[in-house]
Amino acid sequence: MTITASAPAALSAEWELHEPYALLPSVGPLQCGPSDPTVVFREGAVWMAFRNDDGAATLRLSQRGGLRSSSVHATAWGPGASLALASVPRLAGLADDWSRFDSPTFAAELPELARKGRYLHPGLRLPATGRMLDAVVRVILEQKVTGLEAKRAWRYLVTRFGDPAPVAPGAPRELRLPPTAAQWRRVPSWEWHRAGVDSKRSAAALRAAGVASGLERLAGLDAAGVHAGLCSLPGIGVWTAAEVLQRTHGCPDSISVGDFHLAAFVGAALTGERTDDAGMLELLRPWAGQRQRVVRMLYASGFRKQAYGPRLSPEDHRRR
Repeated sequence: MTITASAPAALSAEWELHEPYALLPSVGPLQCGPSDPTVVFREGAVWMAFRNDDGAATLRLSQRGGLRSSSVHATAWGPGASLALASVPRLAGLADDWSRFDSPTFAAELPELARKGRYLHPGLRLPATGRMLDAVVRVILEQKVTGLEAKRAWRYLVTRFGDPAPVAPGAPRELRLPPTAAQWRRVPSWEWHRAGVDSKRSAAALRAAGVASGLERLAGLDAAGVHAGLCSLPGIGVWTAAEVLQRTHGCPDSISVGDFHLAAFVGAALTGERTDDAGMLELLRPWAGQRQRVVRMLYASGFRKQAYGPRLSPEDHRRR
């Protein structure tokens, strides 16, 4: 990695890669829908706005070259620019190690669909933000609602209560910073209501904001420690903890037990029959330590389970 000052208000760095890597699919899970104001994909690059210990940062990531030999270029603006660049290897999945998963012995024991997914997407990596509060609030908004509802709520609340991202040439106009803990705590009840967030989820988000400093300390723990710490908070269960770990730590084993679709998908992909959470965990047991990678590859294979009924419709809480 080399770091240069490309302008008085900007820092740049570049990482040379000589192995398969694909930037946009790897960081895609960090975006809460195509209208997420904190993560914006634009003209082959990804723009992010976030805070670190030094302050706010605007970060632009792009990839040059081919799949198996390329470079990732990063430019950051704002008081948090230096730390933003230092976070790129984990944030973009560059530091994510697939060597065990890709070893011939391990790969030979994988289900056919997982091998197909890895063949089709050899450059896919697991990103890790290390930013706990941002992930916790976002995942709380996703609890027990459709993806459409969760994305709308996140967009509304960030746009309304987050701050503008540090100024950067060419940055998307809609780019904004997620609210700080203090800003989340100041969101009035009627604004949660307008965002379509029910009282249980808003209360859980406010509790998380109230212990934000403790949450951020979890970033330095291993997956078991983070899971235990998160599940000690009211309103956060095993599903929420797993979803957070996938984003903050790039956990290769974290499985979203309690997900509305996941168990049925895994069962259909591996056996042709739907199953429940217990059945899913039993099916994935041979790949303990790498279960999230297996699930990602099952999805990457293009397999889709058969649908038996209408899609769940969004529920409007705002008129209650």
